Amino acid sequence: MNKGLRRPIIAGNWKMYKTVKEGEELVNGLKRELYKVTDVDVVVCPPFTLLVNISDMLLETNIGLGAQDTFWEEEGAYTGEVSAKMLKDAGCQYVIIGHSERRQFFDETDESVNKKIFAALKNALTPIVCVGENLSEREKGIAFDVIKKQLDGGFKGVSEVDIEKIVIAYEPVWAIGTGKVATPEQAQEAHKYIRGWLSKAYGTDIACKIRIQYGGSVKPDNIKGLMANEDIDGALVGGASLKVETFTAIVMNSR
Repeated sequence: MNKGLRRPIIAGNWKMYKTVKEGEELVNGLKRELYKVTDVDVVVCPPFTLLVNISDMLLETNIGLGAQDTFWEEEGAYTGEVSAKMLKDAGCQYVIIGHSERRQFFDETDESVNKKIFAALKNALTPIVCVGENLSEREKGIAFDVIKKQLDGGFKGVSEVDIEKIVIAYEPVWAIGTGKVATPEQAQEAHKYIRGWLSKAYGTDIACKIRIQYGGSVKPDNIKGLMANEDIDGALVGGASLKVETFTAIVMNSR
């Protein structure tokens, strides 16, 4: 499949880090270091409390803004939730959906992922949809079964037109925040499986166009090896996105 059809995308998931001041300092640094990058889509995903401030800072820059989660209803009596409509209004272009930490700690299901995808698409947000297995599932040899279930459930009813608007992030859960990283061969194997699923579900032509990121202890020194693979189109970066130097190096080494 022609990797040249797909523009690399590097997204930084800040998780529950950074005050407003700290986030602004980080974004100022990224603007300074990355302003010449035109061949990679760069995205930052701060906590909800920073979105409006950082949206203003990113106007007319080459850095996109994403949120870390959303709710599937537009509005209502859902204390603590934030809708896709609100995220769009705050200046977001992207939203992470189904991150493994949401699945692990907050009971995210494939069904809720599916509803959130439709909410994001309705509000012209690009969903970054996460799938991946945990360590016990990999050791049992059922990693692809787990991924297939997540894809089947998460993308249920998603049309051929809408699937092209989505980014998929493969997260081997055992590699997130552990310092472990899937080998480039392991990552490529999973990405190839996901693209094969897309081919069966939507056809090869569409599957060729969809970007699949790798997420799991991505660092400046391993991004080149990952990106060299045919089916890896970028990275969803966690801890290394919290410093100007490391996130900049990942972006630069992904090219």
